[in-house]
Amino acid sequence: MQVLLIGNQSSTILLFRKRLIEKLLDKGVIVHTLTMDNDANAFKKIIDMGAHPLNYQFSRSGMNPFSDIRNTFRLAKTIKNIKPDAVFCFFPKPVIFGSLAARIAGVKKIDVLLEGLGYCYTSHGTAESFKKKILRNVQTFLYRLVLPLCRKVMFLNPDDCNDLLIKNRINVRSTEVVGGIGVDLNEYAFSPANIESIHFTMVSRLLVEKGVREFVRAATKVKKIYPNTKFSIAGTFDDNPGGISSAEFEEWVRSGNVEFLGQISDIKSYLIDSSVFVLPSYREGVPRSTQEAMAIGRPIITTDVPGCRETVIDGQNGFLIPPWSEDALAEKMVTFIQQPELILSMGRASREIALRKFDQEQVCDKLVSIILS
Repeated sequence: MQVLLIGNQSSTILLFRKRLIEKLLDKGVIVHTLTMDNDANAFKKIIDMGAHPLNYQFSRSGMNPFSDIRNTFRLAKTIKNIKPDAVFCFFPKPVIFGSLAARIAGVKKIDVLLEGLGYCYTSHGTAESFKKKILRNVQTFLYRLVLPLCRKVMFLNPDDCNDLLIKNRINVRSTEVVGGIGVDLNEYAFSPANIESIHFTMVSRLLVEKGVREFVRAATKVKKIYPNTKFSIAGTFDDNPGGISSAEFEEWVRSGNVEFLGQISDIKSYLIDSSVFVLPSYREGVPRSTQEAMAIGRPIITTDVPGCRETVIDGQNGFLIPPWSEDALAEKMVTFIQQPELILSMGRASREIALRKFDQEQVCDKLVSIILS
């Protein structure tokens, strides 16, 4: 049997689909991957695993419909040459155009996973621009066109399923909420946090909707009272419409309240060096970074919004705060500073929840069963 995975970048294949590929290969499946990039180093790693990587032409964030239509037919031709028995698509553009191309190529078994609804479906607490409304309507139209072609449409959280399918009356053959994609609980082993020098960390691209502004503003407030507290963000710029401007970023750097580390390769060591993990996002699927922090044993401060609320039992392994509120975030940061014993007790609770909910072995077994059914 041949299975084709269609994503956006080969680095995300390695980061999020490595264990899935290994499990498929163990069952004697021939695995192909298609991504929009042509990263020779990442492709070599995929080949070394035993899979067959190829690239396809598409813009991750471009919105030219004529280019997308042309590239969809090119992608269909590539898929037809591969001759897969089943196709698995993830991330919005691959889900929409990968599924359509697979159907054009004659593939009958098409499964998709929406790991979050993204920019167009995320509320920012302010009036929406006309452009964003148009983009959401276009994207919803495309989902209405494509998702009924798929055998199974999967989500990480129930809110995404309700907000996309139920509210928009999109009828599909089958749906399933699979929960978080999980982490390697052995690799991300429990490590007690340092409470002598408290360090609030965040792992995120520099996007408004990730709550980066709220993190920086809350850090600025807390620094005035507790100047020795450390704050840092691991993540880089993104060409998403909601990206932080370079001018705003330079102002943050000059203030010196938050250390910006850029994209780092060793997330595990970064999380081990942390005391409390923070993600004040406006909406998520179920964030991988939060799952990793929980596995290591870190308390979480995150927002009471779709995806984020799946990771925290308020008061047990961290705190849920309202979205868009730097004051609420600063208040909970101060709580941990004033009661450092909470960092240890809530961190242990995070590890216990991760063991129950976020074991990648269980999630990958479920995906393999669906893809091969």
